[in-house]
Amino acid sequence: MDIPTTLKHKPVIVSRDYEKIDGRLAHRTDAKGLSLGLAQWNDRGKVDISAKVWRHSGSKWSRQSEELPLHRVLDLAILISRARLHFREAYRLPALYDPDHPVIDRVGLQGGAMTVAVCTENEQIEGDIRLFNDVLSVDDELISERLRTLARILKELGY
Repeated sequence: MDIPTTLKHKPVIVSRDYEKIDGRLAHRTDAKGLSLGLAQWNDRGKVDISAKVWRHSGSKWSRQSEELPLHRVLDLAILISRARLHFREAYRLPALYDPDHPVIDRVGLQGGAMTVAVCTENEQIEGDIRLFNDVLSVDDELISERLRTLARILKELGY
């Protein structure tokens, strides 16, 4: 299925047939493609690029398709990676985190820092963090494959 090129997001680099590799949803997802292109929110004289997940309901392109600035995509990759690192050793903690120190890390970015922390405001955090950890374990192969691929490409780029 071809990704639309007549909408406000203008695809430049695309990954068609994403539904074949969409994690546990492979072959039964509405996410049909990914693209990097000119952002739909561009103003005159200002051009940004974005990543977009293209969703298709079976009959039309969905308004639930998501567009993110590239830095946010990378911030999500950082957040995922830092969370994985935390949960690698979390089994040592009875609650899978230290309730007295819920901040896992502060990752330096742009002269500031992204705080990575357990959401203690979540009233169900005790059960939810266990479920989260269980899903990370179940999805380990899917996530690890993607992180290894990302690491290899970053190494090729000189990072």
